[in-house]
Parts: sequence; C-alpha cells; structure tokens
Amino acid sequence: MSMQKICLYIGIVTVILLTGCTKKFDEINTDPTQGTEENFDPNSLLSFAQYNFASPGYSQLLYPSTSIQILASTFNYYGNGDKYINTGGSTDYQGRIFSECYSNSSRIYEMMRLTKDKDVNLYNIGKIMYVLILQRCTDAYGDVPYTEANRAKEGITKPKYDRQQDIYNLMLKQLDTAITALDPSQPAPVNDLFYKGDIAKWKRFGYSLMLRVAMRLTKADPATAQQWAEKAAAGGTLSGVNDNAYVICDATKAQDNTSNALLTGDDFREVRWSKTFIDFLRANNDPRLGVIGEVPPAGLANNSNETLTGNTDSSMQIGLPNGYDLLGGATDIRKRADYPGGTGTGGDIAPLGKYSRPRVNVFMKRNGTDFVLTYAESELLLAEAKIRNWNVPGTAAQHYANGVAGAMQQMAQFDAAAAIAPNDIQDYVAAHPLDESSVETALEKINTQYWAATIFNFTETWSNWRRSGYPKLTPVVYPGNITGGTIPRRMIYLSTEQLSNADNYRDGVSRLTPAADLLTSRVWWDK
Repeated sequence: MSMQKICLYIGIVTVILLTGCTKKFDEINTDPTQGTEENFDPNSLLSFAQYNFASPGYSQLLYPSTSIQILASTFNYYGNGDKYINTGGSTDYQGRIFSECYSNSSRIYEMMRLTKDKDVNLYNIGKIMYVLILQRCTDAYGDVPYTEANRAKEGITKPKYDRQQDIYNLMLKQLDTAITALDPSQPAPVNDLFYKGDIAKWKRFGYSLMLRVAMRLTKADPATAQQWAEKAAAGGTLSGVNDNAYVICDATKAQDNTSNALLTGDDFREVRWSKTFIDFLRANNDPRLGVIGEVPPAGLANNSNETLTGNTDSSMQIGLPNGYDLLGGATDIRKRADYPGGTGTGGDIAPLGKYSRPRVNVFMKRNGTDFVLTYAESELLLAEAKIRNWNVPGTAAQHYANGVAGAMQQMAQFDAAAAIAPNDIQDYVAAHPLDESSVETALEKINTQYWAATIFNFTETWSNWRRSGYPKLTPVVYPGNITGGTIPRRMIYLSTEQLSNADNYRDGVSRLTPAADLLTSRVWWDK
C-alpha cells in the first residue's frame, strides 16, 4: 500500500472514530469537486439549452432557408432545400431538428426535475422552454415523443409518439399553468440568456409563445386557435423590440451555429439571398434592402475572403434564383437569360460575384445575434387574429404597422451597421398600410411580412409559410428532385428511430397525410 493510501485510510478511520458512527462516511468520502444534485446549479442547463436552441446551424440552413426562398445556393448540399434533391448527408440533415430538439429538451427536463418544489421561477421558465423547443420538433415532423420524452431515468427508453393534436392541446395548457405560476417576488433565474431573469418579460414571452402555438391551428382547429389566441392577447404579449428574445453567440465557440456554418468556405462562396426575397424588397422600396445584403468585391479570391465586406448599395443587390447550379448543364446559372455575369478576370472569376450575399458583419459574425421570438412576430399574428374577427385589443391595421416597424427596428439588434433610420421606417409604414379589402388579401400581406420578419429564424419562417400559404412561392423543378417539384412540407424522422423505437415510429408515420415518412407528407395542422 502506498504512503498516500495509508494516510487516506488513517484519516478516514480517525474521522469515523471521532464521529462515533459511519452514517456520514459517504459525505466524507465524496469529492467536493464532482457534480451532485446538491452542488449542481440547474441555471447552467437553462443557458445551455437557450444557446443551442437559438442557433441551430445547418438544420435550418439546408432545408428551411432555401425551401421558403429567403436564401439560395448553387453548392451541392444546399440542393436539399434549394432543389428538393437528396445530396450527401441528406439523411443526417433531415434528422437534425429531431436530435437537436431532444438534446436541448433533455437538459430542460433535467432542470425542471432538479427545481420542482424548490425554485418556482426556474421551474416554470423550464416549462415554457420545453414547449418552445418541442414545438419546433413536432412542427418539423408531426407526431413525436412528448409525454414520455426524456424519461430514460424512469425506464422509458422507447417513448410513444404522441398525436400532434394532443401535443398542441397539452402545450397550450402547460404554457397557461407556467405563466400563471411565474412570481416576481421569488428569486429570479441566473444565466438567463434571453431576459437576465426579468420575470415580467418572461410572462410576455410566454403569452407570445402561446399566441404562436395557437395560430398554428387556424386551419386544423380554428376554435381552439381562437380561444388561446384571445387568452394570449388578454395576458399581454411582447411590448416592443426591447422584449425580443435572442442570443448573442460566443465568438470563441466553434459549434455548428448558423454564422459558423455560413463561414464554411463553400457556403461563404455560394450562399446568396434568393431572387424571390430581394425582388420582394425592391418591389416595395423596402429599406431593409440597403442593410441586409452586399455584393462581394470582384474576383474569386476576394469573393472567398471572409475578412472583406462588400458593396451595400441597394441598387446593386441582385438575388440568386433558386434551383440552379454551376455544373455546366442546362441548370447552370450562367445559362440563365438574366445572368448578370461573374466578376474578376482570367483564372480569378467569381461566377456568383454579382449576386447579393448576407452582409458579413451583420449575419456572419461569430458573435452574431440569433432571434428566438420577436415583437414583430407577435404583432403580425395579432393582426391576423383581428382580421379573423377574434376578440383581441387594438386594430388589425395598427398591429400590422407595429409588426412591420418592429421587424425593421430589430435589424439594429443584428448589428448597428444594419440599423434603419426611424424616419425611413415611419415613411415605409405610412406608405404600406394593411390592405383590408378582403380577408385573403389581408392574410397574404400579414404573412408575407412575417416571412420577411423571420429571416435567420428559418425554421419558424418555413412553419408559418406551411400554415398560412403565404407568400405564394413558385416551386423549383429541378431534374431528379424527390418531391415532384413541390416545396418540402416536413422533415423525415431521425433515421435511428426506425431501429431504436420502431413500433412508435411506425405509429407516427401512420398518422401523416399520406401515411409515409416523406418530405411531401403533411403534419396534422398543415391543411
């Protein structure tokens, strides 16, 4: 026996003799540097889940961003959403939202377990976060584990797939319970990346999330949608852009967040704003056109240099059409009639050099901003609720104006360089009031603005587009596409579910329309 072990043994025996019993032996023999339930701070689980949920990277880039024609790309793996074709890694990309949601929700579930009956605010913020995270999952896939999710410690390793309708009803009730229980007189959470423990803002966030959940049901269950939208409006939703929920990324972390993904060499060189999006901004003389995009400096070397910013003149911005490549065939963008030409000379030609990319110092900063839920979204949804003649305060026109203005004001939260002058915002809003000549016209205006307001929260953009049908997008028809030339309506389940949870996976698939695990099948609320 070594001298160290002898000393440790003598020390333990001495302590036991001094205490006169052995009941404290486990406590004495526990390394105080190791995490236990008693010394672990569950607040760290909140910030971890918030951070990872806010900036998912490729799970929102490779399908949602291009499917709903905000971004476009000629690079091969972006063909998943840009052209509806399977590329290398497509199975992984299709399942990423699933795996990310359960990774993040598992941390929140554990946080709730540790804080139940101990920390009323952290526990109920956990309930709100749980809904936030798993709404994204059920929206992307359909039926998913909810009531039995994250319960492996309890022996549930093959959780059932709850029906989406049941999930939605449960989420709304859980939000109501959690918001009501939040108590500003009790200790506030620490390490809260959204609101720094401001319980009043968390209540408004909860009601705004309730509104978003409710509005997803406008076609599948309009009575439930109305009931809960009215409740959310009465409770009080986000009150201005200072209530926006977002996360500032850590520049030292090299995780797969959106900014880091776009700074990958191939992505940086070939991801551009979509022609559909740029044309919409230009047609409406939208001041966002002058702050979101840049034309790279001329030449391939400059086009690939991440340290160089480009020309932000709004008149120079050109969107890249979705559904094209650089492969030399009929679908090569260089063969399109309106191709503007490349930049550079000789062997330094950048074929996409004249197309507008997201501004480097606004959207591709490693310490960039990732939005989760905003005032603009809430106001636009309230405008829709009012157009549907539901009992919410205010007028549809005012909520619409607030939403449009809020979406422009929040550009400064991406970066000060993207700030739009208040006078320009006021002039735009005054010149573009809500057209209420018909319900459908108003719905189109509202949801098209929602599409523009949620850039870089692309999964939400895609979900609201599927729900509302606006804006009206022309699908890409690319050779070899797997959707019959239609925009994807859902993601394909995580591939390992077919092996590890086969029976429940099959139950979930059986309730899709049609009953097949396809990009073209529809989830329950997608009518």
